[in-house]
Amino acid sequence: MRIRICRMKGNKMRLRYKIITLLFSFAIVGSSCENEVERQRREAIEEEERKEQEVQRQLEAEDRAFQEEQERIEKEEREEKERIERETRLEKERQEKLIYDKYITNSLRTGSAPYAYCFGENSSCDNYGCSQLKVKTPYNSDVVVTVKKDGEVVRHGYINGGSSLSFELPNGAYQPFFYYGKGWNPEKIMKETDCGTLKGGFVAEESFGKDGIQLLNNTILEYELILQEQGNFSTRPSNSSEAF
Repeated sequence: MRIRICRMKGNKMRLRYKIITLLFSFAIVGSSCENEVERQRREAIEEEERKEQEVQRQLEAEDRAFQEEQERIEKEEREEKERIERETRLEKERQEKLIYDKYITNSLRTGSAPYAYCFGENSSCDNYGCSQLKVKTPYNSDVVVTVKKDGEVVRHGYINGGSSLSFELPNGAYQPFFYYGKGWNPEKIMKETDCGTLKGGFVAEESFGKDGIQLLNNTILEYELILQEQGNFSTRPSNSSEAF
């Protein structure tokens, strides 16, 4: 009897152990199944994040490539523009030097009327009541003199450096202008006028001057132009738009 009872206790203990083991196994399996689901979910999330990061990297790489390409194009365009501007400037300087070398020693005779096709030839005064306007030029510059009446050029003439020229004028109010320079270029464009394109100008040391309106009444008005300080007459600044 004791032995039997002892066996029964042993069976119960083994049965209890099996039940505990089985429950523990179920717990492990349950725990393993939950961890697997979570792992799969985590891996799915990580994979999605990886894909998103890859797409983002690709977009950033494409954007960088686009920006670099734009910068390359802009650089090439800028360099091409600078090259054209440089070549244009050099060509302009070359042409200006050719013109300078061609005309720097060129001069007209005193009394020439280079703009006669526009302003007409200089005429003598045969009216009752005449005056004279006499201009002596500096030794170091030729001068073109224009004389205006009511804003229109009525006399003009070329004077070599160190020479003089007189204009006969009917009595009235006149304003003289003085265009200084060296090297006469007959093709140089000076101004667009009512009579067309005014051509003829100096290639070096250009400057313009003027005096105020002068009332001439049977008088001789003389100007001695000196391109230095302490001269007996100082003209006001002017320009080609005023002088012609």
